[in-house]
Amino acid sequence: MAACHFDGGGNSAASVPLALQYEAVLTRLEHLAAAGATVEQVTALLDTLFAVCRPVEISFLWRPMLRDADDEMVLQVAVNGRVDRLLTFNERDFAGAGGLGIVVERPGPAWRSWRRG
Repeated sequence: MAACHFDGGGNSAASVPLALQYEAVLTRLEHLAAAGATVEQVTALLDTLFAVCRPVEISFLWRPMLRDADDEMVLQVAVNGRVDRLLTFNERDFAGAGGLGIVVERPGPAWRSWRRG
């Protein structure tokens, strides 16, 4: 997961609750083991990532829309950050995001599409 949501123009957006959620998830023992990383390395990576993100305010006007309240936060940042693309391995969890103008896709295909131009 990435705490920032990047649109096709290189813009990024994040919220404090979203950043805290990602830090909590990425520093779980099973994720650290899978990545072969330490808490310090993950924290440094997230600090670097957040440094290029534009802060986005959270509001709850159209919630709930998704099955998982944690996913609502991710979608809220994407919408309020005016990004056009949300990259996730959980595409089905964001069903309905297209109605808000957000394309939801897996990171690999998005990266390959971006590289092709």
